[in-house]
Amino acid sequence: MSSDILTFTDRGIYCPLGDFYIDPWRPVDRALITHGHADHARPGHRSYLATKAAAPVMRHRLGDIPLDTIRFGETRQIGDVTVSFHPAGHVPGSAQIRIEHKGQIWVASGDYKTENDGFSEPFEPVRCHAFITESTFGLPVFKWTPQAQLAQDINAWWASTVADGRTPLLGAYALGKAQRLLSILDPSIGPILTHGAVENTNEVLRAQGLTLPETIRVTPDLNPKEHKNALVLATPSAFGTPWARRFGTTSTAFASGWMRLRGVRRRRAADRGFIMSDHADWPALNAAIKETGATRIFVTHGYTSVFSKWLSEQGYDAQIVSTEYEGESLDATEVEAEPI
Repeated sequence: MSSDILTFTDRGIYCPLGDFYIDPWRPVDRALITHGHADHARPGHRSYLATKAAAPVMRHRLGDIPLDTIRFGETRQIGDVTVSFHPAGHVPGSAQIRIEHKGQIWVASGDYKTENDGFSEPFEPVRCHAFITESTFGLPVFKWTPQAQLAQDINAWWASTVADGRTPLLGAYALGKAQRLLSILDPSIGPILTHGAVENTNEVLRAQGLTLPETIRVTPDLNPKEHKNALVLATPSAFGTPWARRFGTTSTAFASGWMRLRGVRRRRAADRGFIMSDHADWPALNAAIKETGATRIFVTHGYTSVFSKWLSEQGYDAQIVSTEYEGESLDATEVEAEPI
């Protein structure tokens, strides 16, 4: 429709009135970026605009890119539209992008979660006429463990594992999820050892003022026996490698929304699975969409068919949009892994 503020192209989500793209997956002249994960912030664009809080990780990942920053809630006139960025609650600095033209408002959510994790900027509902939503976990089966219970479960597993003489090895994304786990781990149980990819991200976030507990980078000369009762926090790609085998007898666990599905933990040969995600679960997706007041909903990556059908049954004008975003994978890492 010619009246649409945003259109969907083979390069990404495009705004003709502002001549910019949102999270494009192919090189463009002007890219507005919702957050620093690799499927949303890609190399090769001539210019970037992101939140000030997202910028350090983006520069860490992408190098010396032509990056301009914007504060949450600040308005910016780009062409014929007014643009602002609003907290998405996904990872530190993550944003929903609001675009307004002649009273019509569209919002591109990027990735989001509505639970306040105490680390990322809390999700902010944005009223609009059209809302572009992810649906990574757009099935009724997906419902997350409340954070207080999650903290209790993970710390109990850590304590019981070291009491049994094993090393707990916990797998999570290097950006966002790893730091959320760090914020709920109990350092009184023992030291926290980190994979290089996790620690690289920790250093970037600490440098911009975010508070994390003390961690110890795993280096080639680190002796695990010198760190009694330690928990090891690593990217999933490190599991089953020589890097992980240095810790001797381990108990492995993954923190992921996919742990809600039967059989995933078994296929990954993990001893424990903790149901946690930096994406919205089924109740949160529905609540977030309702809070926007939008009548037109565009459903991107995830369970698009099921979720868009459900939304249509609830009275929304819901459509599926094809994108190249990846959502949450047990194998993905958002920064380069360190050599083993």
